[in-house]
Amino acid sequence: MNKIVHKLIVSGVLMASATFAAQDRPNIVWLTTEDNSANWYRLYNPEHGVAMPNVECLAKDGLVFNNAYSCAPVCSAARSTIISGCYGPRTGAQYHRRQVPVAMPDGLKMFPYYLRQAGYYTSNNKKEDYNYLPSDRQGVWDMSSGKASFRKRRPGQPFFHVQNFTRTHESQLFGELPKGKKYAVDPAEVELFPYHPDTKLFREKYAQYLTLNAMADAEMGRIIKQLEEDGLMDDTFIFHYGDHGGVLPGGKGYAHNDGLQVAMVVYVPENWKHLVPAERGSRVDGVVEFVDLSATVLNLAGVEIPAGINGKPFLGKGVKLTELNKRDSAFGYAERFDEKYDMVRFLRKGKYSYWRNYQPFNFDGLHNFYRYKQPAFREWRDLANAGELNEAQSAFYKARAPEQLFDLSSDPHEINNLADDPAYADILMDLRLALQKKVKSLPDVGFFPESTFLSESGGQGATFGLKNKKRISKMVDIADLQLTPFPEAQARIAKALRSSDATERYWGAITCSAFGEQAMPFVDDLKRLAAEDPDRLVRTRAAEFIGLTGAADPVPYLFDTLAECDDPIEVNLILNTVVLLRDSGIEIDMSKAEGAAWTQLGGLVPHRIGYLNGGTGELPKKKKGK
Repeated sequence: MNKIVHKLIVSGVLMASATFAAQDRPNIVWLTTEDNSANWYRLYNPEHGVAMPNVECLAKDGLVFNNAYSCAPVCSAARSTIISGCYGPRTGAQYHRRQVPVAMPDGLKMFPYYLRQAGYYTSNNKKEDYNYLPSDRQGVWDMSSGKASFRKRRPGQPFFHVQNFTRTHESQLFGELPKGKKYAVDPAEVELFPYHPDTKLFREKYAQYLTLNAMADAEMGRIIKQLEEDGLMDDTFIFHYGDHGGVLPGGKGYAHNDGLQVAMVVYVPENWKHLVPAERGSRVDGVVEFVDLSATVLNLAGVEIPAGINGKPFLGKGVKLTELNKRDSAFGYAERFDEKYDMVRFLRKGKYSYWRNYQPFNFDGLHNFYRYKQPAFREWRDLANAGELNEAQSAFYKARAPEQLFDLSSDPHEINNLADDPAYADILMDLRLALQKKVKSLPDVGFFPESTFLSESGGQGATFGLKNKKRISKMVDIADLQLTPFPEAQARIAKALRSSDATERYWGAITCSAFGEQAMPFVDDLKRLAAEDPDRLVRTRAAEFIGLTGAADPVPYLFDTLAECDDPIEVNLILNTVVLLRDSGIEIDMSKAEGAAWTQLGGLVPHRIGYLNGGTGELPKKKKGK
């Protein structure tokens, strides 16, 4: 044999061996868009979704997950769940955005850390938006910036790369389409959700958002092309998902199906198809959650899954299709969104969804400066105030029932509440008990007011929750008195209002507001609490009841409480009640607060002060150089 030919053959064999050795583990890429639920994709909504050819091409050689759920309906809470593998209310990371960062559970790292330790190159371009401490990010990424790329790894090094796309972010609906762009669909042909008014503006915003998704698909195509050019497609799993649902009004920010159900498509590389439990090109019905993503990536990479996370893998070694398709539950949560407070927990089980509105008087459409930068949001509120909406459309601006039950198979946008239908009593009880078990077992630190949680926990949410598991269980039980007839609940409410534990009194007062005028037998107790309770937030919730029921003027109680407070987090929570009462028709004379120290606090307080003073709550932009 010619020596030169022999050398070339040997060289080729060595190169092939090196390539094989370098690919003893798969690469993993995430293509993540923002704020877009599964509704907007033709893959999920063949008649009214937009064509996304690059995502659809990934699906042809991959898996489509029919029931994929973000755990939170807003960026930072959703992304904190993903990076930690922990449900947000377990750690205190469920608020958007953090006012004070919280800690990862003891002994647990953000999951890319474990990939790096196993030899993977980890890169993120570029959004993080985690609610965790900066120290928790050490050792997580080789590179996290607008310049991060899988192409910067060492030759032959396996990689995990996240590419974020902002094209579909909510802010893109504040104005019009980029100059020169035309609608991908005719506004006259869009299918409106039943809770939205049929107006020219809403139709145009639907068409605009569908168009933005088509544009995002083209942007994702450029990353897919890089992988193709580098010869990586046979060894790289490519995940595409939206970071939560949305983004037309009533989606993003709300723990409803439209705010939580997302697209999830995973391209399966030829060389690693043995790691998935279904044939390429098929669809999976089993429910998967964002809390499962960390375990799934680690399992695909052959890295041990740490015991401290809540998720479980839906791909990789040991995952069977029969077991995967039996998964039928998803858990979601919504709490503070910027300056707006609420507390909702969501449970999907089988074809039913269940909403637990722990503060049902705190209606969904309560003002939030960022929400109402969207023109469609403003129009919706104007039409509600003018009385020009039907029952389904106006529900967003009215108090809710403490629990709501929906059949997603016939009612995907959750309009018809079945909770009071005797035919669904057994299903309602099943989901109620399942959610009670979930929040108690985490345990859910959201049952503490945010300022109380931060001051008592020092941001060590997981540890704090375990230490206070019995207290949290008691708070859940007090809150769930809302679900029983008032005569049966009355004695236990009385006990809560007289408890030595401020958090029990706090939830006792909230439960009274949930019952409304039925709870008037407690009006004297609540007036006393509003005036004298040593805990300012108990006083706030008692004043809230007084205002909502018209039992007395709540404003003096609230302003007296604010005058004693110098914590911007606590002040913002009190102001949430002030805004609720003002938007419910109670006159709030802000001139009485002029010059008060609490009006000068920072954080989120200026947004509420600005709104109460007649503005939108948006802060003036700082001039450059100042």
